[in-house]
Amino acid sequence: MATYLDKILVAHRARAAADGRSLDAMIDEADAMDPTRGFAAAIREAEGLAVISEIKRRSPSKGDLNVGLDPAAWAVAYQAGGATCLSVLTDGPHFGGSPTDLAEARASVRIPVIRKDFTVAAVDVVDARLMGADCVLLIAAALDDAELADFHALAIEIGLDALVETHDEAEVERALAVGATLVGVNQRDLVTFEVDTARAVRVGAALPDAVVRVAESGVEGPTDAAVLREAGYDAVLVGEALVRSGDPTAAVAALRAA
Repeated sequence: MATYLDKILVAHRARAAADGRSLDAMIDEADAMDPTRGFAAAIREAEGLAVISEIKRRSPSKGDLNVGLDPAAWAVAYQAGGATCLSVLTDGPHFGGSPTDLAEARASVRIPVIRKDFTVAAVDVVDARLMGADCVLLIAAALDDAELADFHALAIEIGLDALVETHDEAEVERALAVGATLVGVNQRDLVTFEVDTARAVRVGAALPDAVVRVAESGVEGPTDAAVLREAGYDAVLVGEALVRSGDPTAAVAALRAA
């Protein structure tokens, strides 16, 4: 059964195939940039549960969430609440995001930022660095073993952290096989969109202690965050609940208190 992810990937792969830029030239440009802020290090150094607060305008499953949000203002509000890192959607057609959103958000705060998008080619990895991200998302379900290994190695080479997103134990094994030390577990089923915290708890147990563990999707508030913290997660990545909150600063602070 085709998932929403499959449909999105078709569009992203077509775009990447038509990209005529020189990868070597892009890498040279990335190598000349200032060092990144250290996404994984920020999570490791956080006291208690780290919160990766997301700037997200809409989603394929929920539709419009907060289309008119100001990325810079929300980033400042998140940081004021104690956010450890930011996540910014840069996919336009499906999530209403853009590289400009990422640039504006990052310029307004001092915390590190992950580019949340669908990485399907080497140019996507380098683009994340060039637009100012400190970390890139690699979705295991979207990549074959060779792509996952190559993109992870390229990210490290150009100074990015790489968050490898998994959904089950088999994908965790694939992440660990490429040397991933920052691993996310997405609680949302790719077919049904249902959130399964029990699965996240189970899959999280398969991650070694040395890995930075991030729970993604479906975290509605402090109660959910506390369950995931008890299960051994170092961080939660939260989008919808925050962009729909009337007070993002207080919402982040409540999550941190979990």
